[in-house]
Amino acid sequence: MTDGHDHPRPWETTRRGMMLLVSSPSGAGKTSLSRRLVADHSDLMLSISCTTRAPRPGEEEGREYYFVDRPTFDAMIERGEFLEWADVHDNRYGTPKAPVMAALEAGKDVLFDIDWQGAKQVADNAPDDSVRVFILPPSWEDLSRRLHARAQDSEEVIQKRLLKGKDEIEHWRLYDYVIVNKNFDRAYADLGHIYRSERMKPGRNPWLPDFVEALLAE
Repeated sequence: MTDGHDHPRPWETTRRGMMLLVSSPSGAGKTSLSRRLVADHSDLMLSISCTTRAPRPGEEEGREYYFVDRPTFDAMIERGEFLEWADVHDNRYGTPKAPVMAALEAGKDVLFDIDWQGAKQVADNAPDDSVRVFILPPSWEDLSRRLHARAQDSEEVIQKRLLKGKDEIEHWRLYDYVIVNKNFDRAYADLGHIYRSERMKPGRNPWLPDFVEALLAE
């Protein structure tokens, strides 16, 4: 599409993508909110991590994870190829830097469903490209009820998730935005508003200075 002078409209040229880092205690809704946001926005993609654990039934290389062995993962750490990485339950997980940065350069946004430690690592490595959003439950009772309603975990596992959730919540001040997920549709609307507002920041739209200069010259 052109502006009538056979030139692309400036706002249709490549913009700088961003990393949307979404965290919450287990059961507060970050995964459901994140996946819906990605499904509704063609310029937004989910980050795919590397892991040293074996694929589970139904998982595909490059869809859920990039599956690598421990020596390969450790070599990637040594070469500085991760935006963030961590040990989780005797396996390692990490976000490869190259595909994320390539997406940002191409004007694509990348969403991370990530814990507070990973979000901090990413934001420390790329502060200008990072936007952090924390999802809170409306109450502790509600969070416990949601975890029990899943009927996926034993009581022992649920209690561990709740304990870890308290540690996660204690770091809410590190985030740019906080959403209380009392009502899913309202929380999703708030997340969408944050995402679209951040896309409009001047630093993510390098075409703006020339566009404004041309406006003033008319």
